[in-house]
Amino acid sequence: MECDKCGADAIHHAAYSGAHLCGEHLRLSVEKRVKRRVREDGLLDPDATPDDPDRWVIGLSGGKDSVALTQILDDVFGADPRVEMLALTIHEGIEGYRDASVDACVELADDLSMRHELVSYEEEFDVRMDDVVEDDPENMAACAYCGVFRRDLLENYAAEFDADKLLTGHNLDDEAQTAMMNFLEGDVRQVAKHFDASLGPFDERAETDAFVPRAKPLRDVPEKEIALYCHVRDLPTHMAECPHAEEAYRGEIQSTIHELEENHPGARHSIMAGYEELSALAADAYRGGDGDRETPDLGECERCGSQTSRDVCRKCRLLESLEAA
Repeated sequence: MECDKCGADAIHHAAYSGAHLCGEHLRLSVEKRVKRRVREDGLLDPDATPDDPDRWVIGLSGGKDSVALTQILDDVFGADPRVEMLALTIHEGIEGYRDASVDACVELADDLSMRHELVSYEEEFDVRMDDVVEDDPENMAACAYCGVFRRDLLENYAAEFDADKLLTGHNLDDEAQTAMMNFLEGDVRQVAKHFDASLGPFDERAETDAFVPRAKPLRDVPEKEIALYCHVRDLPTHMAECPHAEEAYRGEIQSTIHELEENHPGARHSIMAGYEELSALAADAYRGGDGDRETPDLGECERCGSQTSRDVCRKCRLLESLEAA
């Protein structure tokens, strides 16, 4: 099998486009799509200057997605004085798993001369995910606890670093799964929130001071291609799966979409194309036509000060439950 671009040995067949690509042209293809997403979403503030740069916090876990994202952003913006980037790594406290990925994060940040910060659940919350899984006072999947804690740290540290944007490595498969889950749950309000939280171009989103806005520059690239990209570029990547990962419902959706893609190449792209258009319409409807979103008033958690619609935020309620276990 030869590369359609140069005739060299192909390492990948993208069934959704029919393309056969060698390592070099797969690299170029991935980078082209990420750059296009950066441009279409308006990731770089047009008013950014060397004296007042756009500040980006990148969630760097050491996995293939976040490593590829960090590398590509550094390639494009590393020497741009209008952008200031910081890589943030979160250690959940998972024996034999996170330590290895932290090493990959440190190696990449050193290679790129990028500022890198490491925070942990143990330091911030006095909990470790290994212990959370063992106690499990809420009878939930490990990912349910971890997702709450991780979001809290990402948002709080992004705010602490005075970031303008928080960037994560969600890929096409991740986003198609989320879109399908929202559809199947009939959660139109969540679809609307998704647009303003991370899907819409920055100049089309409703403005908010409650959270640092997010972006997902990899969301047009399939997971497999990101893995191949990291291999081609020999990037320091930790490929192991989290030993506590057990999102049963998302796993079912993942299997369904994988089967759809096998039988109907391009299904993931079609899901996201329609979802993004519908999310924009839903966002506009929930704003009531005047730009103000009809959501519960947010206040400060009476325990930690985080933004919440309740007196006590979800994170603090989970921590209280763990303390009582």
